[in-house]
Amino acid sequence: MGISKLTTDKVKERMDIEEVIGDYLPMKKKGQNLWANCPFHGEKTPSFSISPAKQIYKCFGCGKAGDPIQFVMDIEGIGFQEAIKHIAGRYGIEVEEDETRTPEQNEAQNERESLLIALGFARDFFVKNLQTPEGKSIGLSYFKERGFTPAIIEKFDLGYALDGWDNLLNAAKSAGFKEEILLKAGLILQKEGDATRIYDRFRNRVIFSIHNISGKPLGFGARILTKDKNQPKYINSPETPVYHKSDVLYGMFQAKKAIRDKDNCYLVEGYTDVVSLH
Repeated sequence: MGISKLTTDKVKERMDIEEVIGDYLPMKKKGQNLWANCPFHGEKTPSFSISPAKQIYKCFGCGKAGDPIQFVMDIEGIGFQEAIKHIAGRYGIEVEEDETRTPEQNEAQNERESLLIALGFARDFFVKNLQTPEGKSIGLSYFKERGFTPAIIEKFDLGYALDGWDNLLNAAKSAGFKEEILLKAGLILQKEGDATRIYDRFRNRVIFSIHNISGKPLGFGARILTKDKNQPKYINSPETPVYHKSDVLYGMFQAKKAIRDKDNCYLVEGYTDVVSLH
């Protein structure tokens, strides 16, 4: 099912381009317009113009232009319907559905929503694991050693993957998730040549949740704490239909307001570096 015309009209009536783009970019007023560095191509001199009066934007460097809906589509890498839902959520507008979408569109949208729900479940599962005896003694103690306060641990959705082959798999299946969705979300693996051998991707590691700009978990980074030459120090989520690594910057969701307010941003390499500086 698609979004009703009434919902789309409400979004278009309520949305404000300065507020929508302001969630992503620091802007400076110059004359009647606002200016920012274009998020769609690298530049040091602002050429991205936002017109509050006309409710449109245009980059004079790369040519990108449009209204707030188009901006959200471009920067989030989503379709029109999802952009409407995104903006509706920002303004607390109830989304009403209609029946105009094709079966293929419905299937793609349903899969995307299922992946995001599964990733949200995994995030909650890893976070709750910090309160288990194993999670407290290994995961929580590591975060405390790094100087992370309970507020920071909660803010960044830090967690722990229990030791074992199928803790998340079993919990997710008990909650009604299908193995197909868990595989597509990058949460479990299937042994090559053996379709019956399915197991958790993340095991016995501290978990760093990776969010999109809106705060939804798209993937995870996982650090091992034991010295095992046969295991990589970090394991990360693979590319999925909802997680495109080149489009996501770890910590941007938590930092976007400060970046906008301070007009400044520091880039660092590791997950713990981001959290520590925050």
